[in-house]
Amino acid sequence: MKSIPSLVAAGAALAVLVAVPAAAQQQLRLAHYASTSSTTHAAAEHFKEEVEQRTDGEITVSIHPAHELGDDPSQVRGVRLGTIDMAVIGNPFFTAVIPELNALDLPFLFESPEHAYRVLDGEIGETIHGWFQEEGMQVLGNWEIGFRNITNSERPIVEPSDLEGLAIRTTPNPAHIKAFETWGANPTPMSFNEVYLALETGAVDGQENPVVLIHAVRFHEVQEHMSLTRHAYTAAYLVMNRAKFDGLTEEQRQILLEAGQNAGQFERDLVAERESKSLEAMKAEGLQVEENPNREAFMAAAKDVTRAAYVEEHGSELLDRIDAAR
Repeated sequence: MKSIPSLVAAGAALAVLVAVPAAAQQQLRLAHYASTSSTTHAAAEHFKEEVEQRTDGEITVSIHPAHELGDDPSQVRGVRLGTIDMAVIGNPFFTAVIPELNALDLPFLFESPEHAYRVLDGEIGETIHGWFQEEGMQVLGNWEIGFRNITNSERPIVEPSDLEGLAIRTTPNPAHIKAFETWGANPTPMSFNEVYLALETGAVDGQENPVVLIHAVRFHEVQEHMSLTRHAYTAAYLVMNRAKFDGLTEEQRQILLEAGQNAGQFERDLVAERESKSLEAMKAEGLQVEENPNREAFMAAAKDVTRAAYVEEHGSELLDRIDAAR
């Protein structure tokens, strides 16, 4: 007959054996801001599929779109605290935590998508990812929102003066707010999930976002005009709670990083593929599109002013590195 201590030891060993599969099984919640018809949701599904296949189901991912788990600032807090495992959030909403990131939202900073990708995917991007780690977040992939354009319900926008007096929803990013103030508008920061109703009720006259996103969330239904200003590029990041990430095996961490990067490239390709189709579809539904606004005038009015404000607070090192990547 086994002694009491040996029985206890055997039971403990059995408990460990039983616990191993349970500990290896991980269900991760992934939150994002956009609708299920968006490129972001398509990329999230791409990420989910790759992770679940490559981990043989040890890691499963549940996707929570359209601010289901809270607005963007809430999702940033949730990821940092660990109440949300992962989220896809636009760069402007991280600037409250990492103010240096305001640089990426400066008007006319990036001359092309390729310029933005060289910055985000290269050594500068590695520096930025380090800032996220210091704030309790692991970047799994550089995703995309894209180049922003202005819509409104009042009039065509060709020159900056056409924005005079219009209430335009912006992100809370200081660079976005400063630019629209410089152009004579009344910038009105608000959460993305509040924008459609604000446009529909006339609480704001317009907003600014990329073509594909505007179409996906149906903003054109409550706007009359779009102007293709492409005045700023917005990156998005797939981020994960750092402690949660560090608690995975090395192999699992590598899979998440590779799947996050692959999904980011998938979204970039999808944005490029959908842009012209989205534009034509919105025109067919009655949206009046100004395809050749005076971008030089918009640039002249806002680029130097917003850049100087950033340099005064954060210095020019990051901007110099971004310029060198042109």
